[in-house]
Amino acid sequence: MDVLNIKDKIAFNPEKLNKVSLFDTDNFFCDVYCLQPGQKQKVHAHDGSDKVYYVLEGKANITIGTEEREVCAGEITIAPSGEDHGVVNHTNENAVMLVFMAPKP
Repeated sequence: MDVLNIKDKIAFNPEKLNKVSLFDTDNFFCDVYCLQPGQKQKVHAHDGSDKVYYVLEGKANITIGTEEREVCAGEITIAPSGEDHGVVNHTNENAVMLVFMAPKP
């Protein structure tokens, strides 16, 4: 059984959003996204895969479809298959989130 301490996996990259893989199977992945102020994931879509964002630390603006909303630590949201989605850290603090996707694209 794989057991990880998420805090040990948090790592920031001053150049861009850092995606740290926690689990990766043929059907699913779970990453930690580490965003410094101003960093973002471009709005994009995946047909056939749902993506879940769970904010662990800080807050970020998450776009899903035509809606953009600030999501704070302890909150979770889902981007259903085919919906445009993306994230931007619009704050002056770091943001950390768990991101799950299934089935894996």
